[in-house]
Formats: sequence, C-alpha cells, structure tokens
Amino acid sequence: MRHRQAGKKLNRDRDHRQALFKNLIKSLIKHEEIKTTESKAKVVRKIFEKLVTKTKTGTLHVRRLAHAFLQDKGSVNKLVDKIAPLFKQREGGYTRIIRLGKRRGDRAMLVRLELVSKPEKEPAKKSKEKKRKQPKKAEVEPKKK
Repeated sequence: MRHRQAGKKLNRDRDHRQALFKNLIKSLIKHEEIKTTESKAKVVRKIFEKLVTKTKTGTLHVRRLAHAFLQDKGSVNKLVDKIAPLFKQREGGYTRIIRLGKRRGDRAMLVRLELVSKPEKEPAKKSKEKKRKQPKKAEVEPKKK
C-alpha cells in the first residue's frame, strides 16, 4: 500500500524519473511550452514552479542551486535572467495546462504545458559575414581526336 507516499512513479525507477523531469523542465525553459501527457505535466509543473520561486531572487547561490538540479548552464541563465523576472509580482501559478485531446495509440490525455507570460523574443541577428563568392571553374574543352 502507498499510504502517505507523495509523488507519482510513472512506471519508472528513480534515476529514469529524475532524468525525465529534468529534460522536460529544460525543454519548458527553452521552448516556453511543451506537449506531454497530463500526468507528466502535473508532476513537472510542481517541480518547475518551486524552481521559479527559488530563482526569483537571482543571486549566485540560487544560480548554483538551479545548476545543481538542471545541469545546463544555458537553461539556468535563461531561467534566472529572463523567465524569473517576469514573475516577480506573482506568488505562484507560473504555468498553465491546456488539454489537447487523447493520443491515438494509447488514449493517454495529451496536454500543452506553457508559461503564463512569455519573455519577449529577440529579433534574429543577420550575419555580417557574406558568403564568399567561389571563382568560376574554367570550362574544360573536350579533347579532339
């Protein structure tokens, strides 16, 4: 019996489950929305919201705590510098779950987990380097016999 046992196992062992959650959270930070099953989204939402609440202060200690969990410098930087400041005034509820319907193969409920407010996207920078023009190859005349 699972009396007083918190958390869902999702038919995975501990290491697999933690890796799954880290990868889903990294994807959520990178893309600002992910499409997954409802049970995974509910667990990831709980972990992500705790992480955002910690990172709202933006201190070095918080960065190190986030990096210890995510183990990805780019994700930590985006979380602390761009995502957490959006939620300074908010006390919780940083994500929303939108149901998309059931998956065809196994009838699992699919959802979209997204941030409530998204950071502004920077315009793409045009590369200053122009492609070097290749000199045209001299046409070779066929040999006459």
